[in-house]
Amino acid sequence: MSQKRLFHTVSEQILQLIADEGYGPGAKLPGERELAEQFGVSRVTVREAEVALQAQGKLAIKTGSGVFVSGMPAAHALPIVSAFEVTEARSLFESEAAALAASVIGAEALERLDYLVRSMDGSNPDLDADAADREFHRVIAASANNVAVLHTIETLWRMRTEQPQVRAAHKAVCEIDDSSRVEEHMAILDALKARDPGGARRAMRAHFNRLLSAMLDASAAQAQQELERQTAASRERFLISTRAI
Repeated sequence: MSQKRLFHTVSEQILQLIADEGYGPGAKLPGERELAEQFGVSRVTVREAEVALQAQGKLAIKTGSGVFVSGMPAAHALPIVSAFEVTEARSLFESEAAALAASVIGAEALERLDYLVRSMDGSNPDLDADAADREFHRVIAASANNVAVLHTIETLWRMRTEQPQVRAAHKAVCEIDDSSRVEEHMAILDALKARDPGGARRAMRAHFNRLLSAMLDASAAQAQQELERQTAASRERFLISTRAI
């Protein structure tokens, strides 16, 4: 079989794998080595197939992170980003949205925010804590009375919720430390009630700074675990080789 034909065949196999495994937009594919072994070809052939699928808008290749399913029209596709990048961008936009909203937010919106904060401890059987969190941020963005700001923040939330790797990172952080959620959101609400743009900006930024710090801690812990795993595997190989002498 020619290299060109093999390259096309692997492209078709990757698409079939995506369909069989139910990989949706944003899902990360197995690595080149694993795919090469699965399809019985070289890693170079796998790479060429993935590049071709990226050109067709079906995959997104992000250097250092991996290959991800796109499968969406280019005009609507989300870029493949890290959880840290999304949270950093949200901090920038949502802090300013809170400052804008502080001067113009209405009584009805403030009442809704108060209800949402009280639902974030998980005690409301009619509203999930995560859903309350998301709506809280959307109400503030909408109250800024700027369509461009609202669209940007909603797009960042799509990245936060629709991309599996970002969603998983947030879940891991919440499992480690979610104790400050209600307190941080209450501080934001208090600043909005006081019609204090600077206070609202600072409270929102403090919330995101805590999330960013927790993400860095979680990332460092995962890197340490991976290093320990690799070290243990290397030690095991060494012991086996010395026993064989």
